[in-house]
Amino acid sequence: MKAIRIITIILLFFITGTAVLHAEKEPKKQPAPAAPSRSEVKVPNSVLTITKENTYPNSTQDQPYLQPSEWAQKLIETSNVDIENPNLIKILNESTVNSAPTIGLRATIYLGEWPLNYSSTETSPNWEFQKINTNYFDNRGGTANHQIHYVQESQKAVKGGLTAKVPHAEDVQKMMLIKATEKSNLPLAFQTIVGAGTKKDQVYNISPRRMGYLYAYAPAINEKGKVTYGEVYLVMKGTKRSIIVKNVTSQGVGAWIPIQDHVHFGFMATETPR
Repeated sequence: MKAIRIITIILLFFITGTAVLHAEKEPKKQPAPAAPSRSEVKVPNSVLTITKENTYPNSTQDQPYLQPSEWAQKLIETSNVDIENPNLIKILNESTVNSAPTIGLRATIYLGEWPLNYSSTETSPNWEFQKINTNYFDNRGGTANHQIHYVQESQKAVKGGLTAKVPHAEDVQKMMLIKATEKSNLPLAFQTIVGAGTKKDQVYNISPRRMGYLYAYAPAINEKGKVTYGEVYLVMKGTKRSIIVKNVTSQGVGAWIPIQDHVHFGFMATETPR
C-alpha cells in the first residue's frame, strides 16, 4: 500500500509537468535464466491421496500467473530484465498514467528494489519429510493375522519455508511456489494440515508373534533455484513510458514446500519392540 501511494503521488506530480528530470539510456534487456523443461514428479505407490478422507479441509492453494493489464504488459515488455513477480505486476496493474502529451516531460521514478523473477534448477520430492502418525498393534500373542489400517490419532500441521533468509521472502516464496507447482504437477502449499480421525481403508497384515508399525509421513518438495533482484525505475519521456532495472543481482535460494493432502506410508512387522 505504501508503495502504491508513493507511486500515485509522484506520478501526479510529474504528469502535471511541474518537474523535469532526465531519463537515462535504457540498458540491454536481460532475460530470466532458462528454466529446465517441465518434468512431472512420479508419485510412488506408497503415497496415497487423502483429499476426500482428510477431516481438515485444506484451502486450495492454486497459484495462477497474474495476468498483466494491457498497459502493464506493454510496460513490462520494455524492461531490460524479465518481470515475473506477481506482487509487482499487481502494482503495475493498479497504476495508471495519463498518456496525454506533456511538453518537456522527462522523469525517472524509483519504484524500489524487487525480486523480479525466479529460475528453478531442481524440484525433487522427499516422501518422508515429516512423520505425522504411527499406528501400532502387538500380535505376538495372536494365532492369526491381524489387520490394521491408517487412522490419524491427532491433528498435525506441516510447515515448509525457505532454507535461508533472503530479502523480500514473501515475494520469493510466491514465485517459487508457482514454479514448483508447474514442474511437479502436485498440489503444493507452504502449510498443510492433516486432521485427527483421517482414515484410509488400505489394510496391512501383522503375522502372529509379531508387532506391526504403520508409519505415516507428510511428503514435501525440495525446490532450488536462483532469484534475480533489481532496482526498478519508471521512465517517462513525453508520451513514452518504460521500465529500467539497475543494480541487478542474483542469489541462490532453496525451500521446502509440503505436498497437500498426500501421505506416504511405511509398514514394518517385527518380533521385538521398536
